[in-house]
Amino acid sequence: MKIAIIGAGKWGQALYHAYSQNNEVVINSRSPKEIENFVTLDEALSCKYLVMAIPAQAVRGWMEANFEDREQNILVAAKGIEIATGSFLNEVYGTFVEADRLAFISGPSFATEVQQSLPTALKISSTSKPLAQKYVEALPSFIKGYVDSDVVGAEVAGAYKNVIAIAGGLVDGLNLGNNARAALISRGLVEMTRFGKKFGARRRTFLSLGGAGDLFLTASSPLSRNYRVGLGLAKGKSLEEILEELGEVAEGIPTTKALHNIAQKENIYLPIAHEVYNILEGKEPMHSVQDLLNG
Repeated sequence: MKIAIIGAGKWGQALYHAYSQNNEVVINSRSPKEIENFVTLDEALSCKYLVMAIPAQAVRGWMEANFEDREQNILVAAKGIEIATGSFLNEVYGTFVEADRLAFISGPSFATEVQQSLPTALKISSTSKPLAQKYVEALPSFIKGYVDSDVVGAEVAGAYKNVIAIAGGLVDGLNLGNNARAALISRGLVEMTRFGKKFGARRRTFLSLGGAGDLFLTASSPLSRNYRVGLGLAKGKSLEEILEELGEVAEGIPTTKALHNIAQKENIYLPIAHEVYNILEGKEPMHSVQDLLNG
């Protein structure tokens, strides 16, 4: 396969490394990078198979400004919900490309470990099983790939776990203990499942690699950007300080705000996401802990 990676952040470069093992792969990003096989956007868009590693909140603007439909297939690598509209990424990309040309990657996968070729398992979801299978078959030997059709479930789980990861960092930053973290993650799984079912996701998706697997990883490790956001908040740092230290996008922040807006509109009970939102808005973290315990 000839594949183009669009977006050269850590995850984009990790997927470039992975797919380059057995395929002809090029990469492009907004800013030129010193990466082998870095090409122009026009050359990247000429590939039949694309991997879009563009942050969720930038997708619509990027597609409107840059995308030219040449019957390409797209594997979406970002995870998030568009804050301005509350749209899932399949809806955003679906404005530009038919659903059966879209696939979505999920699963427990820190970019750093993928770059090191460490054993990983991922799931690729699409309404087109042949397309999902095509992207799975192109994965290297150190990644075990699975095919699934529950696009909404994969999207919700992938976005929601970043919110729970912020909460996980808060729990550890406040030294609340292992019991508290385990309770948080397990209730977070229940909460994301409740949210996903509202939009037609299948329950079993949330017990899979892209659900529980990614949640357990992201909500308990400082390798997670969103977990580090929670750690910073627990130490009293401002969001501006935290993001400057990260130097990267933390998708959980806008996703938390998107979830809050959707929950209010649809009347969905999301206690953990609600308290993360309140903390991002300035509430004292320990007050949120007490409210969760007493709720």
